[in-house]
Amino acid sequence: MPSPNTESQVGKQRPASIMDIPGESGLPFFGNTLKLLKDPAAYGKEMQDKYGLVYRNNVFFNNSINMIGPDANEFVLMDKGKNFSSEMGWAPYLAKLFPRGLMLMDFDEHKAHRHVMGAAFKTGPMKGYLERLNDAMPERISDWGKKKNFAFYPAIKQLSLDMATTVFLGLEPGDESAKVNEALTNMVAAAVGIVRIPIPGTLMWKGVKSRKFMIKYLGDQIEKRRKTAGTDIFTQLCQATDENGKHFTDREIIDHMNFLWMAAHDTVTSSVTTLVYELGRHPEWQQKLRNEINELGLNDGKLPYELMGKLELTEFAFKEALRINPPVPAMPRKTVRDVEFQGHRIPAGTNIGISTVATHRLESVWENAKEFDPMRFSPEGGAKERHKFAWVPFGGGAHMCLGLHFAYMQAKVIMTHLLPNYEIVLPQGYETKFQILPLIKPVDGLPITLKEIS
Repeated sequence: MPSPNTESQVGKQRPASIMDIPGESGLPFFGNTLKLLKDPAAYGKEMQDKYGLVYRNNVFFNNSINMIGPDANEFVLMDKGKNFSSEMGWAPYLAKLFPRGLMLMDFDEHKAHRHVMGAAFKTGPMKGYLERLNDAMPERISDWGKKKNFAFYPAIKQLSLDMATTVFLGLEPGDESAKVNEALTNMVAAAVGIVRIPIPGTLMWKGVKSRKFMIKYLGDQIEKRRKTAGTDIFTQLCQATDENGKHFTDREIIDHMNFLWMAAHDTVTSSVTTLVYELGRHPEWQQKLRNEINELGLNDGKLPYELMGKLELTEFAFKEALRINPPVPAMPRKTVRDVEFQGHRIPAGTNIGISTVATHRLESVWENAKEFDPMRFSPEGGAKERHKFAWVPFGGGAHMCLGLHFAYMQAKVIMTHLLPNYEIVLPQGYETKFQILPLIKPVDGLPITLKEIS
């Protein structure tokens, strides 16, 4: 029997503390930030080896918890208890430039906006986007062929910029689209910059100015777009309504447009760069995809919507590129209440990070994880047996990327116009290194040669 001065502890627990999670705080002031920036992959591997797949660290002046692996991805992304805020997780990076995009919304509000936006990604509009891509792609690929030798990353970045502006805003290349591309590029650069305050001369300053430009540019056109037929995403969003016939407000349209453009552009730029690099390193796979495309018998070289599903090997190869180098290397969240995962108690208000890169490279999940093997995604390659959250380049759960099928479509169109006409050749003995933060890209721009196929 407890003494009169001893309070019973039955049913009580000490409040959760982030310091109870194994890990380290690093250097004074800087924490672990310098080690992370120097080599994110090596730093992550070191921390996993020391502390396991759930660990505490201090980066960018905040204590946070990293949760690695398919089980952690499922726990956070499915979020059955509504424990994790995507808005609070992404806000430090995106709020000044891309506020109120889908990733900066939570729970019922997010669900309502996503439902309305889904109309822009149904079959009818998608066919219109594909038509625009098919019309614009041959000239761009031909320009690459005329150059023969060039750095692929800046070339695909420019192409994806132009295609996003064409498909999302309905603009053809010219002075107007160039201004839009510059503004949106400034906003993306600011979002991943080190300086987070718009001090004159900084990337953030240019980004904030560019956001003001885009607010006015898009805002001036919304009323007209509501009344005009169009196959671009901007027009689709201007005309989309909820079940009560209510449109998005002007500011909601502007915020969703800026965010969608940013997300689509960066995904394709990064993933197609990795795919081209791996196809250059593996000519046998380049030929497999070329054969698959040629077997479609396309008389005009344009990929019909109805035949996209036939490009099975192309899709496997694209998925493998996304596995090796997922465009979004990590996904931040913040806990809105205390949670428990695998025996770890994590308090409310904690910054959480799930690492797409780390999960995609776990040898315990992916055999020979460093190797390019598109057949991992075939039924015979174990795709059906693998944990469904082992591969998460587009996130998962309620925040699964709304434009993932658009990404597949754009990658397939690029390959359809590129591979039947050109062989991708890398310099003899060449290897490149991909930086991970803030966005995944080859450090040398990826020099390639396009050899015309007669």
